[in-house]
Amino acid sequence: MPQTVYVLTTKTINRMKIAYSSSLVSPPQGAVFRAKTENAVITAYKSGKVLFQGNSPEVEAQQWADQAGNLSTVGKSNHKQQATTKYTPPSTLFNSSHIGSDEAGTGDYFGPITVACVYVGQNQIETLKELGVKDSKNLTDPTIKKLSKEIVKMAIPYSLLVLHNKKYNTLQKKGWTQSKMKAMLHHHAINSLVNKIGNAPLNGILVDQFCEPAVYIKHISTEKQSLAEKTYFMTKAESYSIAVAAGSIIARTSFLKEMDKLSEMVGATLPKGASKKVDQTIAKLINDKGEASLNACAKTHFANTKKARAYL
Repeated sequence: MPQTVYVLTTKTINRMKIAYSSSLVSPPQGAVFRAKTENAVITAYKSGKVLFQGNSPEVEAQQWADQAGNLSTVGKSNHKQQATTKYTPPSTLFNSSHIGSDEAGTGDYFGPITVACVYVGQNQIETLKELGVKDSKNLTDPTIKKLSKEIVKMAIPYSLLVLHNKKYNTLQKKGWTQSKMKAMLHHHAINSLVNKIGNAPLNGILVDQFCEPAVYIKHISTEKQSLAEKTYFMTKAESYSIAVAAGSIIARTSFLKEMDKLSEMVGATLPKGASKKVDQTIAKLINDKGEASLNACAKTHFANTKKARAYL
């Protein structure tokens, strides 16, 4: 089961307890509170550690990301598994020709999910590093857009997929978890790029890990798909692989462009993330255009839809 762990202040944990007041369940020993939502089970401990577990833990976790003092996204016993599993990338992969895949928009109420995978040849790695390509989470949006243009100028092969909100909501109502949606997006983007690069040297494919490899494989197998050879998984892969970092930049740039389009469509600036500001924006949209209008611009199963009713 995928999980995300944050280390938060007592003040933030108390705010979380209030925010999840309608979802509280009996907490385990040593916990401040435990809440259960449709996306995850959230358990906050006296130590400051907050554990998000479930089908889509990142959906809930993203709401508190900007307040985290320390963050790690892991699977059960992930550190042991990364030391031994056949899906852990060899250290030589990072300095060789490889494909890296990452996504954006998964924890944002408004906007689509975008997935981009990039093929970086061994001779392009240093150039990309010199340009300043790194994890998009550590870059400002203007810098991300600028770097994305530079990557495209280098004619680096990439594949980009966008799961628009209407399709996302349709799949979610059919029983697809966000984890399965992401797995299928990564899978199709990778296959497209592998076909695009043809016989170019390829030492491996690295996916920024959002669930256990076994879960990923199960997701794609339900759609009669199988894992490509030499596919590896790693948490925080964008910090090690320039290809994954480039993928994160292209995916984020696409997400930002889609957010601009949606903002223009609804006639209001749609905020990123899943904060209180998002709840207030949802309420305004419901008042102005009706709740059905959210289907085209939002991930409607997020808890924010219910929270917004407090502002109606």
